[in-house]
Amino acid sequence: MSSVERVIIAGAAGRDFHDFNTFFRTNKRFKVLAFTATQIPNIEGRLYPPELAGRLYPGGIPIYPEVELTELIKKLAVNQVVFSYSDVSHEYVMHLASRVLAAGADFKMLGPNRTMLRTQKPVVSICAVRTGSGKSQTSRRVVSILKSKGYEKVVTVRHPMPYGNIADQAVQRFASYDDLERQNCTIEEREEYEPYIDMGAVIYAGVDYGEILKKVEEEANIIVWDGGNNDLPFFASDFHIVVTDPHRPGHELRYHPGETNLRMADVVVINKVDTADHQNVVKVQQNIRLVNPKAVIVKAASPIMVEDPLTIRDKRVLVVEDGPTLTHGEMSYGAGYVAATYYDAREIVDPRPYAVRSIVKTYETYPDTGPILPAMGYGDEQIKDLEATINQTPSDLVLIATPIDLGRLVNINKPSQRVRYKLQEIGQPTLKELLEEKFG
Repeated sequence: MSSVERVIIAGAAGRDFHDFNTFFRTNKRFKVLAFTATQIPNIEGRLYPPELAGRLYPGGIPIYPEVELTELIKKLAVNQVVFSYSDVSHEYVMHLASRVLAAGADFKMLGPNRTMLRTQKPVVSICAVRTGSGKSQTSRRVVSILKSKGYEKVVTVRHPMPYGNIADQAVQRFASYDDLERQNCTIEEREEYEPYIDMGAVIYAGVDYGEILKKVEEEANIIVWDGGNNDLPFFASDFHIVVTDPHRPGHELRYHPGETNLRMADVVVINKVDTADHQNVVKVQQNIRLVNPKAVIVKAASPIMVEDPLTIRDKRVLVVEDGPTLTHGEMSYGAGYVAATYYDAREIVDPRPYAVRSIVKTYETYPDTGPILPAMGYGDEQIKDLEATINQTPSDLVLIATPIDLGRLVNINKPSQRVRYKLQEIGQPTLKELLEEKFG
């Protein structure tokens, strides 16, 4: 075996880049020959740029589709494949490991101690066991509490979403809608950033989280890590809050790295207790106690709000939901569907017969998605496909349950309403009480 380990990092344009930056970029014992990519469209075929790859990689690092992984291991004489993405089942991880081992390479994961960045500033991290559990509204709730307690310089840092020019997106700061426009944010990015801007908060994201942390330390007196895709925090945390979803009981023990998050948690939020079956809430609570008996459990709801509920009654409704929740989050419905049924829509119109191009491919990739439309928009062409699908679907009303004002990006040819939701603790303890106890 060569004295220099030949490596492929299997990722999805997020954790993989962070693992490279923190562990491999200056490590001469390893040679990273490629990234592979999945989950996110239009990432493969690109290059991790030389500006970020560092002096050991003057030509950058190519990104290939994950379907080519076995072939690449043999072609590039790879010794190790490092698994670096999230929100996949344990079974999925081991099937991929079996492919790698059968091709002759080692299959590895990097632990948190190798990749978490450390700071003297206090850090609150909010993560989840699955995409769509309610992590985003929990993060915003934490920011609101901290601001109300006198932390004037609360700065949030979001899990990466580098879907444009990777070099240009190394360090991103968002404090206004102009920032979103200037950086050509996708729908998924806007879903995470806009709500913070609306509440007057600052949020950072990007690719190089070492550089991001330097900027944040200049601006913040407390940092909130807003995790994504059930991944682990990139920053070492002083107070780790993890959100679970009783609409998917058992997933908290069956998905990677959601179970790791659960085992690391200081506080576990059981969200959606108002809409989930009580037995499922009990099952999630039992699973928490099984693997993390010391964690404090907070029960919460995410009540839905619409502008004019009476206009939904007896209407044919097209429901547009948060994209990642339906795709790799594997939910067949979301807040929009709940609102439509709660407010007595006559029919939830199935958009699948009217889908076009990339939206058709989304349904083919995620066949368990129900009769609702995921708000896919990873680029201009996909946003056009989303707009065409909305406008071709025969309905009286469009219920938009993404966290953004979708009308800013697409022209909708029929009446529409937004569905909003925020975290609301039920009973005690509350997040406010726990944050006061921890940080004063």
